[in-house]
Amino acid sequence: MIRAAIDVVTSIPSPSVSSFTIPLFSWSLTIHYYALCIIAGIVIAILMTNSRLTRRGAEPWVVIDIALLAVPLAIIGARIYHVATHPGFYFGEGSDFWAIFRIWEGGIAIYGALIGGAIGAWLGCRWTGIRFSTFADAMAPGLLLAQAIGRFGNWFNQELFGLPTDLPWGLEIASDNPAFPAGLADGTLFHPTFLYEVIWNSLGVIVLLWAGKKFTLQWGRLFGLYLVWYSAGRIVWESIRIDPSEIYFGLRTNVWAAIFGVVLGLVILFVQKRRHPGLEPSPYRPGREWKPAGAVQSQDTTDYVDVSEPPADEVAEGTATSTVAAK
Repeated sequence: MIRAAIDVVTSIPSPSVSSFTIPLFSWSLTIHYYALCIIAGIVIAILMTNSRLTRRGAEPWVVIDIALLAVPLAIIGARIYHVATHPGFYFGEGSDFWAIFRIWEGGIAIYGALIGGAIGAWLGCRWTGIRFSTFADAMAPGLLLAQAIGRFGNWFNQELFGLPTDLPWGLEIASDNPAFPAGLADGTLFHPTFLYEVIWNSLGVIVLLWAGKKFTLQWGRLFGLYLVWYSAGRIVWESIRIDPSEIYFGLRTNVWAAIFGVVLGLVILFVQKRRHPGLEPSPYRPGREWKPAGAVQSQDTTDYVDVSEPPADEVAEGTATSTVAAK
């Protein structure tokens, strides 16, 4: 009885609402907390990336130009990946095909976002002249923090939780929630996988910031470390989740994706270290360097005029020559 009382007191409650409505004249606007969490993560990632890129010598807020392509493609990629790995939700008898486009109801995948966002970021870097590797390294800590913030959206939606547990920090899920497993008693607690990932990702931000400074990880190696850290944790959290997923060779789709993420991260770390043992010469690709407004670059102009005073010996020599000429 004492154990049960402790569990009741210390369990994690889920929010009773996942959205709120704002009346606007003759219609109303529904705001989902899930979306607000994602937006907050995106904003913070952009701010952190801008700060890190600027310190490297890039033009302030050039990240906005890159984000204009990277963010939309990341969202599209995240949705496509989710739909492709959950075909039973959207195709076949009894499914609602148009639910594919109702992204506000949930259903985006981080690995799909990474694929789509990488394509958009590469295009944005080509557009602005920023090295793709520089941008990836600058973005890595902010991206991991954004993922931590975004996981709170799963908490508001009461989704993507883990196996039943009797641990004190078990997550409460309403028994009338569509995601509540059939056959389990009302009041069953579940592993709060969203919280596990929030903690893991937050620790990862600290690790990335420390490692990037301690070992001067450039040429994409800090992003490689991000892939290893995030994916290693994702293998564990994904393995205890009970939401529907396609299974291949005994493992969930996202477990395979996480394993691939770890391998890819390790390849980036080792290959880039061998290919680029030195430091990046500039955050820009050769020929695309940015120069701050007002900076004087005499070697790049043909109308430069020296208005400084000549040395004293030249002045004296000039005066003597004038005197001789006058005589």
